Amino acid sequence: MSYRPQTSSRRSTGRARGEVHREKAKRKEQRRHSGGKYLLEESEAPTFEGEVAKTISRLQSLGSQTFAFSPFSQYYDDWLLSLKSVLSEFESNPAVKVDEEFVWLRSQLIADVESKLAKHKQQEAELGKVTQKLSEKNHLLVQIDTEYAHATHNLASRRDGEIKRLTRRVHDYEEELEQTNMMKASILSPFARRAKSQKIADVTRKLAAAKAELESVVKQFEVEQEKLHDEYEKNKQAVIEQVRGLEKEIEKMDIDNSVEDRRVACEALINAVKRLLQRKKA
Repeated sequence: MSYRPQTSSRRSTGRARGEVHREKAKRKEQRRHSGGKYLLEESEAPTFEGEVAKTISRLQSLGSQTFAFSPFSQYYDDWLLSLKSVLSEFESNPAVKVDEEFVWLRSQLIADVESKLAKHKQQEAELGKVTQKLSEKNHLLVQIDTEYAHATHNLASRRDGEIKRLTRRVHDYEEELEQTNMMKASILSPFARRAKSQKIADVTRKLAAAKAELESVVKQFEVEQEKLHDEYEKNKQAVIEQVRGLEKEIEKMDIDNSVEDRRVACEALINAVKRLLQRKKA
């Protein structure tokens, strides 16, 4: 009986051991990767401190936000929505556990800034009315200038007509006086001499009266012109003062007065978040 070595059995057993070894190594490698993944996921999980820092950063950004164009109230609702969204995300985060004090304070601060923005919106609505008033006052200034120019023109026309009429009368009397003086009266006729003297006296009196009337009319028109100008300046200055007041009012309204209120609100909310963190740590 011959002896045959059982090489195939040993070879089979070796392969089995190798497969077992490889399987163990594979499971070990899977456990190593699985543990690494767990540690990675654990390290990426949000923390309370991280959420606080992120929320503070977003609140600071909202607190420094400015609006570019008037009317600024068109941006208020979106800004409030963003503010509430930031706080809502903070409070609903699993890593964050807010307390009653924070919730109460947050509600008070939101209500306060909403109230202030509502007042700013109401004030801004008045801007349209003030602008309309300013337009009316500017139109009134043009009207005052037009009426003054028209009145001045009419007064000048009447003055020129009166002065022309009286100047012609003075001129006529001067010519008549000159002609009278040139008249020759017979030295032998006392009646002719008396008639000439009487006429000279009469024309001289009429000439003096005409000159006096002319001078009086000139002064009268000067007084009337001065009175007209004073009334014009008085009315115009009153309207100009109103225009300046309205322009200052518009200048105050045409800027975003909500900037400081929104900044203060965000600062207060940041402090509330920080105090919440301190209470939790304590």
